[in-house]
Amino acid sequence: MEYNTERPALIISEYGRNIQKMIDYAMSLENREERTKIANSIVNAMAILNPQIKDYTDFKLKLWDHLYIMSDYKLDCDSPYPMPSPEVVNHKPEKVPYPTYNVKFKHYGNSIMKVIEEAKKIENGPAKDNLAVLIANFMKQSYMNYNRDNVNDDVIFEQLKRLSEGELVVKEDTRLKAVLEVRPQSNNSKNKKK
Repeated sequence: MEYNTERPALIISEYGRNIQKMIDYAMSLENREERTKIANSIVNAMAILNPQIKDYTDFKLKLWDHLYIMSDYKLDCDSPYPMPSPEVVNHKPEKVPYPTYNVKFKHYGNSIMKVIEEAKKIENGPAKDNLAVLIANFMKQSYMNYNRDNVNDDVIFEQLKRLSEGELVVKEDTRLKAVLEVRPQSNNSKNKKK
């Protein structure tokens, strides 16, 4: 008995070992015309074995590319498409740098810093005061999502003042939304109310 672990590794496993054997057989043929005929049959069999590939706009090109890749770029036949080069197929994209931000309170995130920076540009008055309360409520909600502990409004006000460098100050008599209003309800509690 021959085990798969003893056999050569499959290059593209979704087509299976029989397609790989067919490709190996096509490469062993001397006549180019026969190789081309067999290669066309193999591509048709690959399309049958992998029907979801037909969702691609140019799926025949992808199948021919897979055929060449599985033959280790050694199959010499007439193809409607040029053979891809191994450098293009194995090319790895450049690494995209991950943005890093210096956030003082990670549970608020970088978005709140952008909002605070924009709020600082507004003239002092009722609009800025109302915006400060809205930001503080959002900060309380973020705090609750992150910590799951009850938080005192004064802590939020102090952190808002610190983050805005003293430019956004909430009036002392202001009360933020209650914890139950801030914390999102789970689906179970919504279903029980019905």
